[in-house]
Amino acid sequence: MDGGTSDDRLRDFFGRPLFQDPAARALDHVGVIDIGSNSVRLVVFDGAARSPAYFFNEKVLCGLGRGLAESGKLNPEGRARALATMKRFAALARGMALTNLTVVATAAMREARDGPAFQAEIEAATGLRVLVIDGAEEARLSAQGVLTGWPEAAGLVCDIGGSSMELAEVGGGTVQRRVTSPLGPFRLQQVSGGKKGLKAHIGDVLRGLREEIGTHHEALYLVGGSWRALARLDMARRDYPLTVLHEYAMTPKTVRKTLDWLADKDPAKLRAQTGVSADRLALVPIAGQVLRQVLHAFRPRRLHISGYGIREGILYDQMPDLLRRRDPLIEACRFAEHQSARLPGFGRKLFQFLLPLWNSAPERKLRIIKAACLLHDVNWRAHPDYRADACFDTATRANLGGLAHDDRVFLSLALMYRYKTNGMTERMLRVSRLLEEPRIREAQVLGRAMRFGAMFSMDGPENAGTLRLYPQKRVLELVLNPEAQDLFTEVAQARFTALAKMLRVDTKVRVARAPRGA
Repeated sequence: MDGGTSDDRLRDFFGRPLFQDPAARALDHVGVIDIGSNSVRLVVFDGAARSPAYFFNEKVLCGLGRGLAESGKLNPEGRARALATMKRFAALARGMALTNLTVVATAAMREARDGPAFQAEIEAATGLRVLVIDGAEEARLSAQGVLTGWPEAAGLVCDIGGSSMELAEVGGGTVQRRVTSPLGPFRLQQVSGGKKGLKAHIGDVLRGLREEIGTHHEALYLVGGSWRALARLDMARRDYPLTVLHEYAMTPKTVRKTLDWLADKDPAKLRAQTGVSADRLALVPIAGQVLRQVLHAFRPRRLHISGYGIREGILYDQMPDLLRRRDPLIEACRFAEHQSARLPGFGRKLFQFLLPLWNSAPERKLRIIKAACLLHDVNWRAHPDYRADACFDTATRANLGGLAHDDRVFLSLALMYRYKTNGMTERMLRVSRLLEEPRIREAQVLGRAMRFGAMFSMDGPENAGTLRLYPQKRVLELVLNPEAQDLFTEVAQARFTALAKMLRVDTKVRVARAPRGA
């Protein structure tokens, strides 16, 4: 921490807001229907287009691809359920007056002999055009979904559906090599030879995939319902205090532990404990066998669960390049401030005022501080007795992309400390244990800093004074503007002192010299 600011660093965070830009507003109410081998889902995106907000989200597990490998046809019951679901979705789209609606179908529809006939039946019944995409396109869209949440993602995207599994290489904000495979649970259920035959079959397929897409991928980004179910089970085994799946991190070692742990567990108890449906839970053991061998074949060091996939990839396809380059977390926080804060735009001023406390901090830390400043006032309407709790929930439970779990917890604690200085609930304590003590203290410092800066001056703290931190001298200095001396009285003084105490420094307050001739 040291004194001074950097205009270049500020410009990185404060480009012109894009959520009101015509190119971004054109992405309001983007609808996607995804006809998969297991589920059929309608998602309608709204709001801050760079960080998807879900205006509508409904899924039905139809099981179109169940038995496909054996019969060569779509599952009859699944076909009936999917058609009924598509009729409902078409009616919902009309009710929402959607003008931007994309319907895609994946492995089951493209591989079934009666896929073209069912496509025609859906189009006749709903008036919607269905795009049946190939495996390479499915891989590309899933990988773009990952880039929606992780612009800096570098590694291998692994998307498992009911009838297929796609791999795509991502890095530098682009999708590179892509491959598809028949490693979906529905198809693998038909492999003969028992466990040994299944293991040998998966291994053979993966050896071919390795030759096509390479093996040097440190990170594995997991997309698909079976992987999300497995992550939920991993959380249950670890008694993990958060239930947000997006950006949940695992290691090969923890995944193997969870797969071993599942072997003797009662499915009914797991359903009750985790909320994973019976249909989805039934596919996890086979998906787990695939993942074991994926880990062996590609040797990733870390795994990340993505809540974003093909649907978000379709939204990403429609984004202008300027929007794609924006940080999804910062854009979402700016939109939240615009919608809910008392003084939209104040978050930028607060960040600039506090920046001298963290001027030498790395970019990763600065972006979280910036997010906190943007969100510091969005819960002002909550009852004062519960405002700190509402702030904590804003970060821990919000649908925010570009936010790793440790950063999510840090952000939630900082926002809580902006209003509350002690007395965490048991739930807050459990979540806070995901961080080491030094980082919890950093969140306290940020909370105290926002508490002082946010209420120092209503028209912006920069109009009242300037902060300067001298780490070597262990002094926090406030240089007051001459006309702002009346603002620095009892309440402001107490909050300034509390901030210095958290920083473990002394305070110094002085009045800036008035310009000559003033």
